[in-house]
Amino acid sequence: MARYFTDEHEWIDVEGDTATVGITDYAQGQLGDIVFVELPDVGTVIDKGKDAAVVESVKAASDVYAPISGEVVETNGALEDDPALVNTSPEEDGWFFKMTIGDKSQFEGLMDETAYKSFCDGL
Repeated sequence: MARYFTDEHEWIDVEGDTATVGITDYAQGQLGDIVFVELPDVGTVIDKGKDAAVVESVKAASDVYAPISGEVVETNGALEDDPALVNTSPEEDGWFFKMTIGDKSQFEGLMDETAYKSFCDGL
């Protein structure tokens, strides 16, 4: 499975024709305690770079952007009952949604883990 990162602090795991999307540990650390997550509806078609979800913390509400274009095929229902999963397991159990991969060329320009760590170190 390949994992990519965006400069907006989303991660995307690619497995076959499906991608899983969430926010990074760095992002959840900046947000603080997550109190609510608004996920897209299954069947929603989202475009790369557009709003896909909203995460609310005690500090602020932030948009989560789609790292690629595709259709939402599943959302993480566990976040409705326990939005703090985004804090405790942001890059595992705290995933937001799964989507189809509309265009594999959209992975160009996303960062691998080494590039993302270097990007965060510069912030």
